[in-house]
Amino acid sequence: MHRLSLSPRRKALVLFASLAAMSLGTPALAQSAWPTKPVRIVVPFAPGGTTDILARAVAPELSKAFGQQFIVDNRGGAGGNVGADIVAKAPADGYTLLMGTVGTHGINKALYDKMPFDPQKDFAPITLVAGVPNVMVMNTERAKALGINSVADFIRVAKAKPGQFNMASSGNGTSIHLAGELFKTMTGTFMTHIPYRGSGPALMDMVAGNMDVMFDNLPSSMPQIKAGKLKALAVTSAQRSAALPDVPTIEEAGNLKGFEASSWFGLLAPAGTPPDIVNRIQQEVAKALNTPAIKEKLLAQGAVPSGNTPEQFAKVIDSEIRKWAQVVKASGARVD
Repeated sequence: MHRLSLSPRRKALVLFASLAAMSLGTPALAQSAWPTKPVRIVVPFAPGGTTDILARAVAPELSKAFGQQFIVDNRGGAGGNVGADIVAKAPADGYTLLMGTVGTHGINKALYDKMPFDPQKDFAPITLVAGVPNVMVMNTERAKALGINSVADFIRVAKAKPGQFNMASSGNGTSIHLAGELFKTMTGTFMTHIPYRGSGPALMDMVAGNMDVMFDNLPSSMPQIKAGKLKALAVTSAQRSAALPDVPTIEEAGNLKGFEASSWFGLLAPAGTPPDIVNRIQQEVAKALNTPAIKEKLLAQGAVPSGNTPEQFAKVIDSEIRKWAQVVKASGARVD
């Protein structure tokens, strides 16, 4: 029987072609084996706030989709910078993710003189999870005692008694903080800013009557509004929220033309994370956000689900950094 013999050069070419076919020929072979162990989602604020609520909404869905646990890890501090920096410096292997916010990836770059990370260069955007309006709330009993039933009432009392109100926030540089600073600038009122390590602790003091007013993310305040413990005076978005249709915007309630200070939340990974991992997470988050159960739950809380592509989310971040730089400058806000 005649056997075909190959020269060493031809053998090398055949081997090379075979390896190339194995690596490129089928997507399944080219795809990363990730995840082979639990994945951490860092929430850069304390439990109980909207960042935490949204992370805990998507984590179980990702756990089911990938067959590994997605664990929420709360690391609050410095307006979200502490937790975001942990992710920025983590290995780019898909096992450490961030639930970023308009604060960590839109506002803080303009507010802090020194940032421990670059919100654009140090992260790989995955997807925008949801956008939410903020809501101006007061402790219900406090508002009743002062005869405050509207934004106009609040402005009147605040101007008559400067320094009477303490303004809680989820931390320096958050949209909750900046919404209040913008309100102060546009109304000529003064409130003492008291930053917390997240909305959860701030809301506890709001409900207890230790704080007077807060411009909180709507999903985290909604349970207390429904329970009657917090009074919603207005939402900070350009349009009314479908979750609170009877509550006016600050623009219309306070006659403050152009007032708008909404929030958003999205998943990011360390820069350099393999694109196939980024894309797989985005696809599963988008799928989860489109399920009736999760979509209706978030809408009822005042959050508008997104699930956009990494490229679209990157454009959102670039645009928001430019926008909030102007707001920070106009408001005169600073880190306390």
